Amino acid sequence: MNLLLKRLPSTVRLAPSFRAVAIPTYSRFLSTHATQSACEPDEPHFLQSVEMYYDDAARLSNVNPGTLGHIKAVDSLLRVTFPIETSDGKTDIIEGYRAQHSRHRLPVKGGIRFSDEVDLQEVEALAALMTFKCAVVDVPFGGAKGGIKIDPKKYTTEQLERITRRYTMELCQKKFIGPGVDVPAPDVGTGPREMSWIMDTYRQFNASDVNAAGCVTGKPIAQGGVRGRNEATGLGVFYGIREFLKYPEIQKKTGLKGTVEGTSVVIQGFGNVGYFAAKFFETNGAKVIGVGERDCSIYDPKGLDVEALFQFRKDNGTFRGYSASATIIDEPAKILEVECDILIPAALERQIGLRNVDKIKAKLIGEAANGPITPGAHRKLEARGIPVIPDLLLNAGGVTVSYFEWLKNLSHVRFGRMNKKWDELSKTKLVSLVEESAGRSLTEAERKQIVHGAEEADLIYSGLEDTMHEACKETRTTANLKNIDYRTAAFVNAIQKIATVYEGTGMIFMT
Repeated sequence: MNLLLKRLPSTVRLAPSFRAVAIPTYSRFLSTHATQSACEPDEPHFLQSVEMYYDDAARLSNVNPGTLGHIKAVDSLLRVTFPIETSDGKTDIIEGYRAQHSRHRLPVKGGIRFSDEVDLQEVEALAALMTFKCAVVDVPFGGAKGGIKIDPKKYTTEQLERITRRYTMELCQKKFIGPGVDVPAPDVGTGPREMSWIMDTYRQFNASDVNAAGCVTGKPIAQGGVRGRNEATGLGVFYGIREFLKYPEIQKKTGLKGTVEGTSVVIQGFGNVGYFAAKFFETNGAKVIGVGERDCSIYDPKGLDVEALFQFRKDNGTFRGYSASATIIDEPAKILEVECDILIPAALERQIGLRNVDKIKAKLIGEAANGPITPGAHRKLEARGIPVIPDLLLNAGGVTVSYFEWLKNLSHVRFGRMNKKWDELSKTKLVSLVEESAGRSLTEAERKQIVHGAEEADLIYSGLEDTMHEACKETRTTANLKNIDYRTAAFVNAIQKIATVYEGTGMIFMT
């Protein structure tokens, strides 16, 4: 059963070759306890929250109302179902989605998640966020998102491969994947392994596409991936918060001294993003005093050893029993209420709502997760003078480095391969002149450190740091100019950039 939706501002159309199947209304409003416990019943759901943030920024953007309506609407939605035989001989019906929010730039870009909490509303909201996220950091992609409604822990590796390949086949048949069309990436429940399966399946259907490796990002290095992709989102979170700490207005509001060193950090979520964010903060002198996960949270005001904690949880599946000096918090979400300098929600959406916002004691919040704060809670935090660095800016490191990987796949050459030795030769000549002038020779270690040419990881880190620096600067400038919060400022910048593309190229058949 396949359902392909073309969503226009005021109507829903079905592709003529597909049978219309009604999607129950409740599929747009499915939520779990983990995303409900912090919120009042009347608080908006995830998609509604994104739309509310958009509407607030749209009123300040000075963009034509018709263009604003076009930007807000989701361009295309794909819903597929297919059977998979399980180990006990039964058949599960697997449900998958892919949403393409905006194709003002191609390809569209967005992750694919495996989770039994995936629904249409979540996929639409995340696709919309991807559109604005790409615009904020000047990555020339439209926004998309996909997901398969399964708990990956319940399936064997062989079954997961069959599910991934079948889902990819559906994307290929409906033209929802390709280096110039739609480029997925890892998300919750997926990683390099699944991206390899997706790429290989795409190749079977597009054997003559020389750029087939660019159909997906987040691949292993051996399959065309790029060095630095695994830690990209967490590193981007670190770069973004570090930039904001330098701003005098942030220092005035928070009382922080302007550097990462010496700050206390609490992180909710210890997956890929949370772990790497914690590692980079710890490496640069911060003290990670609390970490939250699904079953419990752990707190130690003296600081936690991030690597040791990560390894312990990997081996034992929990924080319980890690250290006698650390406190285990049985209610995981309570870690958000711990007093700290910097709070980083890096787990799920809707973690800070009207039920717990008044208990937040952090001086600065950086959204590493997508949509962790509801609109009502956001307004309360701003009113209390607690700055929020928004998700569409702060967690854009992943899509930024995905862009670099895509460029690598299209150019068919590793970054640094063409210029590393040339750089080293030029630096060697310069060092020789300096040594001759100074009358002193450098040690071999000093010489190697100075003349070292940039390798792929060096260039990726440099590109990501520059991207985050510029995006933070743009967001700050707009916020100060219009006297608005950073989230609204980021949305305003994104809307104006997207509108410039639409209005500059024209919209075919609009009139």
